Amino acid sequence: MFTGIVEELGRVISRRGPRLRISASTVLEGSEMGASIAVNGCCLTLVSSDTTAGNSWWEADVSEETYQRTNLNDIEDGAVVNLERPMALGERLGGHIVLGHVDGVGTVVQAAPELRIRIAPELMVYLVEKGSVTVDGISLTAFNLGDDTFDVAVIPHTCEVTTLGVRRAGDRVNIEMDVLAKHVERLLTAHISK
Repeated sequence: MFTGIVEELGRVISRRGPRLRISASTVLEGSEMGASIAVNGCCLTLVSSDTTAGNSWWEADVSEETYQRTNLNDIEDGAVVNLERPMALGERLGGHIVLGHVDGVGTVVQAAPELRIRIAPELMVYLVEKGSVTVDGISLTAFNLGDDTFDVAVIPHTCEVTTLGVRRAGDRVNIEMDVLAKHVERLLTAHISK
């Protein structure tokens, strides 16, 4: 489980078939083989790493299914990505509950700081005014909800420490809807159908 608070920007060193290598340092602290690390909000498993000072990196095997359902399919060598380790019990929950399971890929309509994202209309049911949404693994507050768009006010700090500072109109971003909304829908649907 993640919080949507990005810990560091990594850089894609290489993408060779299913193997993705990313430079990082902070997220490797305390992370061992098999650890989960969110990349642009997509939970991946650390399968190899090297923490040599000044040249640390880690690798994950990414399934074709994951590539096709996320913006990881768009990344090229040198791309900047958001990285976050899972939260530990007893830590503060600074963002919101994030699973690292991408629900869909949205498109940037307008870049930060007045960020506007377009998503599949069927995902809009999970958004409420001033509710939580995850964009590229970043916990954000949505407002100005349309039929298939929502806005997010992005502060300068967030632009500096996440990929939102480099996203432009037309860029694809990973979207994870609030898991609590999805559970409520499931419970209500099961109750109504009985």
